[in-house]
Amino acid sequence: MKLIRMAAVAASTLALFAGAASADTTKLRIQTHYAPETVSGKLAARYVEDIQAMSNGEIEVEMFYSSSVVKSVETFDAAATGILDCDMTGGGYQTGKNSAFQFVGDIMGGYSTPYQQLSWLYFGGGLEAAAPLYNKYGMELIGWWVYGQESFASSKPITKVDDFKDWKFRSPPGMETKIFEKLGAKPIVMDFTEIFTALETGIIDGADASGLANNVGLGLYDIVKYANFPGFHSMPSDHLACNKTVFDAMPAHHQKIMKVAMEALALRTALTFEKANAEAAAKLRADGVTLSEWAPDELQKFRNAAQATWPEFADTPEAKALVDSHLAYLTQLGLVQQ
Repeated sequence: MKLIRMAAVAASTLALFAGAASADTTKLRIQTHYAPETVSGKLAARYVEDIQAMSNGEIEVEMFYSSSVVKSVETFDAAATGILDCDMTGGGYQTGKNSAFQFVGDIMGGYSTPYQQLSWLYFGGGLEAAAPLYNKYGMELIGWWVYGQESFASSKPITKVDDFKDWKFRSPPGMETKIFEKLGAKPIVMDFTEIFTALETGIIDGADASGLANNVGLGLYDIVKYANFPGFHSMPSDHLACNKTVFDAMPAHHQKIMKVAMEALALRTALTFEKANAEAAAKLRADGVTLSEWAPDELQKFRNAAQATWPEFADTPEAKALVDSHLAYLTQLGLVQQ
């Protein structure tokens, strides 16, 4: 009988441990728009490796690249409704839902470096200002990864504002289309995954896709032979946002791991692209691609057009709160004079 009781206690203890292990297992389905062979795709894979290792395997991730489950613009809703668990694209795709997403997706004409933009999020009140927006749509903002200023891919030189006249280019949705229409361009909104074919077939003259190194990874400069570097017009904040119900049900240490790992990804991304973009620029020049650096007065023309467009998108309470937060911090950094 003593042996039976001991066996029962042992079995009960094992069951408790098994239950605890089961309760501490988080399984996530995450989609990114980046292809696995791009620099950003590899960084996303590194993030998954980090959270799985730091959780000792308790966090399990099924990662989908190149928007293979739903279109890039549909990823947020797919996570909010349970088709996926997390969206690793960017807030800029959701501007049709609420214009406030523009100011967590890509403020345009504001910050000069990814470090400034990240400092707004973590030290300038950005997370506090953005949380209600994400929560309103059933999502939790985990963090940002910002690769720096983007460069164009173009079939003709883009060296000054006047070169935008009648230039047909792929644009993400939102404020960018308004800014470039004012500058004479003809932006065409299309999914990230359609850019290569559209350039190849001549549907567009150029593209606002990503940073220089990512554009190389996408093969854009195999088709067109002009770019600008350093970039200036756009510095999107790619995000990780998860279904709030799913995130709230996760153990606290899993939540912490995911958020701290995003801070690590943010720094790694900024540093990686500083190096990768410089290397890509050198290789492109050697391969005969023309890279143009814009003059300060031309850069200011763009910033003026961009900043004049911000108020047009501050048309919801969430958007106004974010614009006010950005302006206060940009003023503190000396990047905007009020």
